[in-house]
Amino acid sequence: RKVRARATKLGVRYSFFFMRADGAQLKTLAALYDAGTLRPVLDRTFPFDETLDAMAYVEQGRAKGKIVVTMPPPGT
Repeated sequence: RKVRARATKLGVRYSFFFMRADGAQLKTLAALYDAGTLRPVLDRTFPFDETLDAMAYVEQGRAKGKIVVTMPPPGT
């Protein structure tokens, strides 16, 4: 994948994984966020109908933080 190859070229480690929701971990993360210790970097937001564009943005190595895909309100 382009993202992994670029990370390797830059000498950084890249990993992507899914975690199961764990109440204790989420509580710890929330406390770190509230304390200002954990500061996610948001790069760009895409509406759901532009999900393919969001994936292309990530694949091109352009993302410098988290990419958010927003869902439309229910019933729209």
